[in-house]
Amino acid sequence: MHRNVYTVKQVNDYIENMFTQDFMLNRIYVKGEVSNCKYHTSGHIYFSLKDESGTIACVMFAGARAGLSFRLESGQNVIVLGRISVYKRDGRYQLYAKEILLEGAGLLYERYEALKRKLDEMGMFAAQYKKKLPAYVRKVGIVTAPTGAAIQDMIRVSRQRNPYVQLILYPALVQGEGAVPSIVRGIRMLEKQRVDVIIVGRGGGSIEELWAFNEEEVARAIFDCTVPVVSAVGHETDHLISDEVADLRAGTPSIAAQQVVYEYTVCKAKQEEYALRLRRQMRQQIQQERQRLEQLSLKVHYGHPQQKLNERRQYAEDLKMRLCRQMEQRIKACRHELAIYIEKMNGLSPLKKLNQGYAYVENKEKQTIRSVSQVSMGEQIRIYVSDGILDAEVKGRQDVPHPEPKHGTSVDRP
Repeated sequence: MHRNVYTVKQVNDYIENMFTQDFMLNRIYVKGEVSNCKYHTSGHIYFSLKDESGTIACVMFAGARAGLSFRLESGQNVIVLGRISVYKRDGRYQLYAKEILLEGAGLLYERYEALKRKLDEMGMFAAQYKKKLPAYVRKVGIVTAPTGAAIQDMIRVSRQRNPYVQLILYPALVQGEGAVPSIVRGIRMLEKQRVDVIIVGRGGGSIEELWAFNEEEVARAIFDCTVPVVSAVGHETDHLISDEVADLRAGTPSIAAQQVVYEYTVCKAKQEEYALRLRRQMRQQIQQERQRLEQLSLKVHYGHPQQKLNERRQYAEDLKMRLCRQMEQRIKACRHELAIYIEKMNGLSPLKKLNQGYAYVENKEKQTIRSVSQVSMGEQIRIYVSDGILDAEVKGRQDVPHPEPKHGTSVDRP
């Protein structure tokens, strides 16, 4: 009987593939009680989650420890976000944790993530909507509880940096029932007071105590505010919706005061430095203007009519000498060119030829005779020589044969 036989690896790979293809198991929240919690020297955390019905093995690798904001210990009730897959060495499945929350914060965290995705899709976190804080503020609005460390820290930091900045406090509820409308009213009221910046915040606390700053009404009030808003809620590790939608996030209320209120002593020192630099530049400018005035005075001296007249006379004399030189050079060149033309004309002159013993013959129609075939016996002809003209009559003629030209050459007949 034929049977299909598989290796352990093939079975484990098949089961792992089934887990991978299951979308729900790739991102799942599991709640339970922590047991057998061990921190390994590699940085990994090994533990189990259990309830009344069973146990599941879990591991959080060192690279995912950023998703753990507290020390995990056995006995804690937590909610773990992660994926379920097969640990093939032992042939068992386990939960690979990415984030771990205490159970009381789990549902709030889900609400936080949902609202964050919604507002992000609406563009309320976009950088182009962030307003720039003014460099030098005069009035700062603060929305926080009138009692507590947050307002005291902001007052202390503000006075240390600049005692001349006015702080306007709107005493708001920052936790519990009525906190959300109280914070919204504070933002809108300070906006009407035309303050330069609004700080919205409070001191640290649990996620439930800070939850008012994760509500949509507060986020919309911050986004719609025409005045720049700084969110300063809790500690550096707390990240809230108000931090995302505000124009600037401050890790703590004290840091918010530092970022908003400019330091008076530094500003005063800069003003003194600018004044010193301005005086130095003014002295340099005055010195430059004096030098320019001296240069202008020299220009006026050199620009006197008599000076100009002397310069023009010298210039005219220079032009005259230059013109004379150019004329002499031109005449010399023309004479040389004329001599060349004269020599060429002498070479072509009929008189020159006649002086060399040649004669010029023409018939009575004044046609030049070049061949004996052009005349007949008894015809009157005229002969030009170098010193006169001879009138003659043809008494006879004789043809003179010319030698045949060699191959490749030509001979012109007279």
